[in-house]
Amino acid sequence: MSVWTPLESNPEVLTKYIHTFGVTKDWVITDVMGLEPDMLEWIPKPVKSIILLFPCSDTYEKHRAEEQKRLAETEQTYPKDLFYMRQLSQNACGTVALIHSVANNEDIMLGEGILKDFLDLTKDMTPEERGKALEADKAVRESHQALAQEGQTISDPNEEVYHHFIAFVNKAGTLYELDGRKMFPIEHGATSDDTFLQDAARVCKEFMARDPKELRFTVLALSAAVK
Repeated sequence: MSVWTPLESNPEVLTKYIHTFGVTKDWVITDVMGLEPDMLEWIPKPVKSIILLFPCSDTYEKHRAEEQKRLAETEQTYPKDLFYMRQLSQNACGTVALIHSVANNEDIMLGEGILKDFLDLTKDMTPEERGKALEADKAVRESHQALAQEGQTISDPNEEVYHHFIAFVNKAGTLYELDGRKMFPIEHGATSDDTFLQDAARVCKEFMARDPKELRFTVLALSAAVK
């Protein structure tokens, strides 16, 4: 397993990263300052993805193991056009979450560049094969490493990282949690363009409720840029 430098949850840096990927400047990463309805109203619309950075506590790891065991007991199906990939590179979760966010939204125009090349290469691959392709993709890795150095703190790729990025998207009217550490996409019920933000906020609150003494959660949105 290759080791990447961890990304910070810095909206400015992550916005620069998606633009480096080839995403047009119509879209940005922005902070979600609160999960209550009145706070969600402040986020520029439309919102195409919610990204959650959360602590990998013992409580969470127990939940993840129980969830995986339960899901493995039945065959998992999801839309063929849902882009899902495994994370096989350590500390690459920020990049994987951004790829999941962009790749599952046809409204986000993607110009020629490293992400379009990666998506074209991996469109017919399995999630595991996509993870291996990311490990081998020098252009994506170098972009990740360059942006990781632009954060507000000095990053050490060998330092143990306690936090993890995941993405939530609306695909075919279902809210999906996309986490490269998991074996499958996780369904969280029905959603729509109108309710996606509230529905994703509800699931983020569930993560927080599992760790009531833990305060180190960050929520970000892939949203329209303010004109």
